[in-house]
Amino acid sequence: MQQSVRMKALQRHLSALQPVRSVGRVIGVQGGVLTIAGLGHDARIGDRAEITRRDGKTLTGEVVQLSETDAIVLPDASVTGVSLADRATLNRNVGISPDITWMGRIVDPDGAPLDGAPLTQGPVPRPLQSAPPPAASRGALGTRLDTGHVVFDTMLPIVQGQRIGLFAGSGVGKSSLMGRLAQVMTADIVVIAMIGERGREVRHFVDDVLGPEGRARAIVVAATSDQAPLLRRRCAWTAMAIAEHFRDQGMCVLLLADSITRFAEAHREVAVAAGEAPVLRGYPPSTSHMIMSLCERAGPGGEGQGDITAVFSVLVAGSDMDEPIADILRGVLDGHVVLDREIAERGRFPAIDILRSVSRSLPAAASEDENEAISQTRKHLSVYAKNQMMISAGLYTQGADPEIDEAISLWPSLDGLMAMTHFQGCQHSFDQLKLALRRGARTAMTTRAKPRKP
Repeated sequence: MQQSVRMKALQRHLSALQPVRSVGRVIGVQGGVLTIAGLGHDARIGDRAEITRRDGKTLTGEVVQLSETDAIVLPDASVTGVSLADRATLNRNVGISPDITWMGRIVDPDGAPLDGAPLTQGPVPRPLQSAPPPAASRGALGTRLDTGHVVFDTMLPIVQGQRIGLFAGSGVGKSSLMGRLAQVMTADIVVIAMIGERGREVRHFVDDVLGPEGRARAIVVAATSDQAPLLRRRCAWTAMAIAEHFRDQGMCVLLLADSITRFAEAHREVAVAAGEAPVLRGYPPSTSHMIMSLCERAGPGGEGQGDITAVFSVLVAGSDMDEPIADILRGVLDGHVVLDREIAERGRFPAIDILRSVSRSLPAAASEDENEAISQTRKHLSVYAKNQMMISAGLYTQGADPEIDEAISLWPSLDGLMAMTHFQGCQHSFDQLKLALRRGARTAMTTRAKPRKP
């Protein structure tokens, strides 16, 4: 079976060879962008170009702009060493060919191995950019998934095919949370896109955060921060194409993309090089469409297909939820989770601000009594948050307000419960939440029964 797959991959590779290739020449180098003459009529937007320097070394890039005679190419690396009249040829962008043997591996945005071992190519190539399943034939959101976190299993449920955003600043536990989801969240296969990440962090995430258990069922696609914007942008598309490959085979896929902010920043560099004006607070107009197109490819598949449950992280500087990328994603996703620095600083992880977070799978993802427990919990947390300054300053007298009394009695147990991790499923998490609510109610009643001090 494996030999048959390899033979089909070899046949596909041989059929893609071009006996006759158009040749162009470099006629201009400006701002890190190459102008190639002689390929204007043959090139297509998105085609790959290969430039052969005088010293024999090659440089690859992507066609981002065309005129009647010339092609504008944005290189994948520095243009140092390129000179006028260097030879340029075209390679059609045929995408990648994922295979089940990629599980446990680290690949680059072109589908080449980064961990030093050979990588088997699948028999069927997939384009990096494809259309989502037709809207009229897509399935509905599926069942609630076990996540290993009480806060997700109760207050912010994630269901099959749901797409959520993870909004966080730097250093508040975003990568650790995503690694934990990759380890324990229900899925047949996990695809992780590390977009523009620091090179040191890639190995740390795979070895320490993800761990052997999480890595065994995951495919990691990585493009580090020092690489060209084309590669960083392509990293997200490659990860999505891999997820679509396994979705089409009927699998339940978990896609973790870290981060969409760096994907948008990479697109901004490419789009500006192609002539777009950065008019949306520094981003070009095509940014919205680019992000929405990526997110729409996740979610439930069509008839006979699986689904892609996606978690997209967003870097929000200074917790600014109104910056362009965060605003675009909130409007297109099925929920958003906000990580708060103040919560992280007092030592509660995951540092999720429940009152600012929403799962749009509710109320359908929970039963009637579970929705009642969620509503009560939100009410108590909201009452405590509104009066926290007065409570912390010692200005509140117990017994003055029954709602505040109950919120005070419940807050320590609820806050601790939201930090709990487990392996016992969603029902166990709801049982713990309901138990905490009952205990808090009894404590508040006892407090009100005591005579107030004069």
